[in-house]
Amino acid sequence: MLLKTERTLHLKSSRGKTVRVVREHYLREHVPCFSSLCQASCHNDGKLLPGNVTHYIVPDWKVLQDFLEILEFPALRGVIFTQTACQSVQHQKGRKQYNRLRSLLKDARHECILFSNEFQRYSYCPREKGEAMEKWQTRCIYYAAVWYYHHLAGQKPLVVITEDQDAIEKYGSENKDIYVISIKDYLEGFWPDLKAAHELYESIVHSLRERESESQEKEYAEHLPVEILQAGIKSGRYIQGTLNVNKHRAQVEAFVRIQGSANKNTELSSDVLVCGGKQRNRALHGDVVAVELLPRSEWRGRATALSQSEGEDRLAEELQSQPMPTGTVVGIIQRNWRDYVVTFPPKEEVQSQGKNSQKILVTPWDYRIPKIRISTQQAETLQDHRVVARIDSWESTSLYPNGHFVRVLGKAGDLETEVAAILVENNIQVPPFSEAQMREMPVNNPESPWRVESEQEPERLDLRETHLVFSIDPQGCEDVDDTLSVRRLANGNVELGVHIADVTHFVKLNSYTDLEARARATTYYLADRRYDMLPPILSADLCSLLGSVDRYAMSVMWELDKSSYEVKRVWYGRTIIRSSYKLFYEAAQALLDGDWSVVEQIPELAGLGGETRQEKLDQLVWAIGSLADIARHLRAKRDRGGALELEGVEVRVQLDAQKNIAALVPRQPLEVHETVAECMILANHWVAKKIWERFPHQALLRHHPQPRQEFFTELVECAKAKGFTIDTRSNKSLADSLDRAVDPADPLVNKLLRFMATQAMSNALYFSTGAYPEEEYYHYGLALERYTHFTSPIRRYADIVVHRLLMAAILRDKGAELRETPASNKELEELAQHINSKNKAAQHAQKQSTELFQCMYFKDKDPVTDERCIADAVIYSIRANGLLVFVPRYGIKGAVYLKNKEGLVVCVNPDGSCEWKPGTLKRFQDRISSTTADGSETFPLFQHITVRISVQASRSHSESIRMEIISNKPHKASDPQLHCDTPHPARADLVREVIRSAEEAQQAEEQASRAALAGENQEYCQTQGKSLYSLLEEIRELALLDISAASLTP
Repeated sequence: MLLKTERTLHLKSSRGKTVRVVREHYLREHVPCFSSLCQASCHNDGKLLPGNVTHYIVPDWKVLQDFLEILEFPALRGVIFTQTACQSVQHQKGRKQYNRLRSLLKDARHECILFSNEFQRYSYCPREKGEAMEKWQTRCIYYAAVWYYHHLAGQKPLVVITEDQDAIEKYGSENKDIYVISIKDYLEGFWPDLKAAHELYESIVHSLRERESESQEKEYAEHLPVEILQAGIKSGRYIQGTLNVNKHRAQVEAFVRIQGSANKNTELSSDVLVCGGKQRNRALHGDVVAVELLPRSEWRGRATALSQSEGEDRLAEELQSQPMPTGTVVGIIQRNWRDYVVTFPPKEEVQSQGKNSQKILVTPWDYRIPKIRISTQQAETLQDHRVVARIDSWESTSLYPNGHFVRVLGKAGDLETEVAAILVENNIQVPPFSEAQMREMPVNNPESPWRVESEQEPERLDLRETHLVFSIDPQGCEDVDDTLSVRRLANGNVELGVHIADVTHFVKLNSYTDLEARARATTYYLADRRYDMLPPILSADLCSLLGSVDRYAMSVMWELDKSSYEVKRVWYGRTIIRSSYKLFYEAAQALLDGDWSVVEQIPELAGLGGETRQEKLDQLVWAIGSLADIARHLRAKRDRGGALELEGVEVRVQLDAQKNIAALVPRQPLEVHETVAECMILANHWVAKKIWERFPHQALLRHHPQPRQEFFTELVECAKAKGFTIDTRSNKSLADSLDRAVDPADPLVNKLLRFMATQAMSNALYFSTGAYPEEEYYHYGLALERYTHFTSPIRRYADIVVHRLLMAAILRDKGAELRETPASNKELEELAQHINSKNKAAQHAQKQSTELFQCMYFKDKDPVTDERCIADAVIYSIRANGLLVFVPRYGIKGAVYLKNKEGLVVCVNPDGSCEWKPGTLKRFQDRISSTTADGSETFPLFQHITVRISVQASRSHSESIRMEIISNKPHKASDPQLHCDTPHPARADLVREVIRSAEEAQQAEEQASRAALAGENQEYCQTQGKSLYSLLEEIRELALLDISAASLTP
């Protein structure tokens, strides 16, 4: 039975005015309590509060706003978040904090629930006339706790946590088993040994006090009110965009990347430069801001010189490019603060403030973030550690943002600490899968093997006896997403099949596993480990299309013309398959080339003999050859449309018998790579067309926008220096130009030009079709009108979404009722943005992980005497004071300075060796000249030089590779194995040595019993085990892509 009442709300409009709103409010007698102790038969679906805790916790609205991080501790079980408290967070703390609270409520690992106290008839408290909002909220929360206690028949005491001293005095003694105490008293009384929570509490309290005691002297201009910003953006006076700080000149140079629809200034086609901290006006990297353009006379150019040190704050006028639009930040549209990895300053820099606390300026790991002022008493004990901090505020009266200490990651320099820092900096959370998620998993073990369910057989097309299905993957691969089939039909045509793991059969919409997969969005690959999107029972077993076992699949099968391979008919649906062969790339290529010696390496054939073996071998060879022929036609068709072939460095890990890394081997290009890729692209393309036809306004597709022409300037000029002409008017003309830009004497020229083309590209992104016009659906890199991702649902959540859309389209074709309603355009676009963000984070984490290993490899080597530190490098870009070079042997790009901090320039001796002498540099478009008293030397684009590689140490940031020119001639290694043309041994040595050093360090740590830090590090492990590298047992293929190349992943 519903009881109708009215609620009067006073809300703020977008213009800041208070508006009185009267709404109908309905009360119910039966509202779910979500407790496992309930005896009143509530309809409690979903997560329940445990019955095996000593008490339940009910936080007040103010506690929820200021101390949510403490309530996130897994040790605090049985937390009841009231509707009243949650709404206060939503209205007063903003969307980001509210979304964080919602995520906590959804997370199966945290035993907390939402109680809708304002809809429960007997817990609802109408606001009394003249009652302050804060007092009413506290009263509502207390009486919600009272109702909850009686609803459970007094089975469990309740603790109401509040910072309101009046409420503690008023309600503290009303009920014997309902305690009303402060959060400090709660932690001291109930959790005296939870040290991390006590430290976090002190840090937050100090931060709150500092915000109240800020001086009134302004350091920055006040931000304009939201209504003025919105009006200014609408009129074109202000420009909205995302702030991107140049990490090499973090103090002085940032750019506001314009957001298309938000820019009303039609004359503005480039980014807006923001010079210096004052004009940045407290905006941080990633914030969405409003900028006002300065007069043209005050416009500046971007720096063209290489920074001599990270975060360098000097910007010489003569080293600027042409003036560009320059502005100042006048307001923040959306803050994008996150967790930051920081390091405490050395003891001599620590300044005390009073006896009981210290105000410390900590330095973030990310150069683009300013120092953060936090209060802590642990500055001395955490001198050499990486810690996590959060920003709370940045007032106009403060030079630095105020924040608080959150937790310790570990000792700086330790491998696990540095990996943890990479994860935090990229906002990647990969805790172990929860018990609730594992309970959703099917069982497959010797005692209870998994079998095809009888009810599934009529629902699926059974291909086990009719189709030769096989997979082609890297050697040792276990998570097999895709298999292929090809056969000759009775009419002479060819049937091509792509069969993808049916993950959605096991991962139901909105299940705990689905919510976790959606949050992760992708599998994260680092240089020495991976973090799976799905639990291993799925990713490496039941969803993996392994050989000789029955598996569920989502299939696309085409009937192709026997000669032209044009598509005659296409079929989509769920199938049952049994893969006949689990081939690795090299074996498939050998069979394609007619090399039968590889047969013994194919287990399914090795045990056979005589005619049976030959018959099966002939069938397999025909199938591989047919696939290759089909793929050549498919690729040729896309090439005619303008498909691009861009450059990336792809590497896979090889393990020895002890599961240690034996080598890090660059993947050699094989035709079968192209064959498999073309089949996958074809499937993605046709599935995209299918779901778009059925759901034109709510299909998840992937587009690759055409790059802006000005981004190709460097590519065009560099190619011109070599006598090549690059036409960038279309993807077709660009592809043809790159194909012609080949120097027979130096194959690296074409490789570098393709690198530059890759860097000019924008990212390929997921989107909802209802959010973009049709002309923006096009995939520039692949030259396809419609494209999506369908073929890797084990490691990409986007593919799971597409599988569900495809099944909905199939059901709609049959006239059947949809089992699940597809997401709306708005919901799908929000999900697409989330997946795009996580993909970008995964790419950055992968790149940073690779750089970490590179630094660890070179760190303990003497750059003067060790031959491995000397390498050949190719110049691919000219700067005002140096060069950008590429080292083929290690796949490293970096800066080489021709002018040092003392103003000396490189002088080349007659034998080619280099030294520093007084002189000048003169930069041209395609070369740079160094002139000293001894003469002049020119360094043109694409020249090979010899560099010395060392590691630049940093206390607060990640270490970085530093390169120094030692000769203007190409390097010829004394050891032939170290020559740049044979990079395999050097790469293998790199990883083996890093791992050996890390394992030695770990053993020393265990002998010293440093268990405290190990506990913190364990938080980031995906699997359990003593070995630091036990994770490697699951690694198969590892793609270490240049970040610019990775952004072009189809």
